Amino acid sequence: MAIQDLFGKSLKAVNVGLEAFAASLETQAVDVIRVDWRPPLENYKPLACAPGGEDIDAVNAAAVTRIRSGRPLLVGMGVARDVIPGLGERMLLHAGPPITWERMCGPQRGAVMGAAVYEGWAKSYEEAAAMAAAGEFTFAPCHHHHTVGPMAGIVSPSMPVFIVRNETHGNLAYSTQNEGLGRVLRYGAYSDEVLARLKWMETTLYPALTAALKATGPIDLRSLIAQALHMGDEGHNRNRAATSLLIRQLAPALLQPRITKAAAEEVLRFIDGNDHFFLNLSMAAMKAMLEPAEGLAGCTLVTTMARNGTDFGIRVAGLPGRWFTAPAPIVQGLWLPGFSEKDANPDIGDSAITETGGIGGFAMAAAPAIVRFVGGTAALALEVTQEMYQITAGEHEFFTVPALDFRGTPLGIDVRKVMQTGILPFINTGIAHKEPGVGMVGAGLVRAPRECFEEAFRQMANGE
Repeated sequence: MAIQDLFGKSLKAVNVGLEAFAASLETQAVDVIRVDWRPPLENYKPLACAPGGEDIDAVNAAAVTRIRSGRPLLVGMGVARDVIPGLGERMLLHAGPPITWERMCGPQRGAVMGAAVYEGWAKSYEEAAAMAAAGEFTFAPCHHHHTVGPMAGIVSPSMPVFIVRNETHGNLAYSTQNEGLGRVLRYGAYSDEVLARLKWMETTLYPALTAALKATGPIDLRSLIAQALHMGDEGHNRNRAATSLLIRQLAPALLQPRITKAAAEEVLRFIDGNDHFFLNLSMAAMKAMLEPAEGLAGCTLVTTMARNGTDFGIRVAGLPGRWFTAPAPIVQGLWLPGFSEKDANPDIGDSAITETGGIGGFAMAAAPAIVRFVGGTAALALEVTQEMYQITAGEHEFFTVPALDFRGTPLGIDVRKVMQTGILPFINTGIAHKEPGVGMVGAGLVRAPRECFEEAFRQMANGE
């Protein structure tokens, strides 16, 4: 065919990668075939065997089996100092990779200050800040103590925590009780109102839930999450269904004689008014499911994604004990009235354990309504889940997506596949104000930074 024969004929364009080109053509009524492609990340090379000789595909398949076979149960509650291994006095656990007071962001500093006054270590927030700067408190990541904390993630010794046991593998995970949204400690807010709520949670909510859980026996969190995914939740920023299912299990037990009517009413009213109450349990469930994969030689699956508001860090199963970090990114979000991106702190919190475990942003196709809270479109929610299959080693057996014909959610972020495809893990999350004491300013969407994966891949490939 001569080139002049093409003139006057309808053309079909093939667009590779750049969405803006396709959109421009479509506005001109040109038929476009979109090809989703990205170049590999820097220094990618095929990696089938680990330096130790392990068959990586086989090891990763074994890790996926370990994770998805986990059955997290809520077995009880306790005071942090009594149940979390290694939590000492004057120690505060925090979200994300290790960090010092000098490098902490505003909301994490604010939460430290509030926790110090809550514990009675300081009489004022100013005194608490001075004590922290003088090195009077010890800081450690929640993840170093089998614990997860949303946003700032501060866990102090007197705080009540949930205890989640992986019935399949026997390991335990811990998380605090969820305070709700707005001006709360985990978003870096501190005030008499914030501390009064924490004290109520310690003196009323915790004893009532402890008594209720003794009556109900262990609650199967895997089953609750599976049901919630079929009811419009994704397990990170939408937990309305899971919270409702939890209330159904707890309510009869809260009405027992040993719990006063006034306490039962307060507890039920608080949980009913806090759609995010289940979030902390969702996080602990994912933590309990992921930990059995840690330490598998040659495994390239990510077992932790966490942020402290300064750094974003990942940990990889085959490289135990190491953090791979990069600057925490700014979240693209929807803002509460009066706030904008200029007020936002960079990404923060351990709640990305949900995406690491195959729910949260990875399960957005199950929760299209989530976009009204974090931004985007219902179509984006579907596209994101489908994209995440390209960087994962398997799929969940129990967590499934109705809109995808009940396909299991993407499970097991493979560092090799992130490098090969250039696709970065997708996270939906809340946004804290960059200054201490303010609290929540919005919610939105973000990608994990590529530098974490490049360094983890380099060390895995070189046997370092």
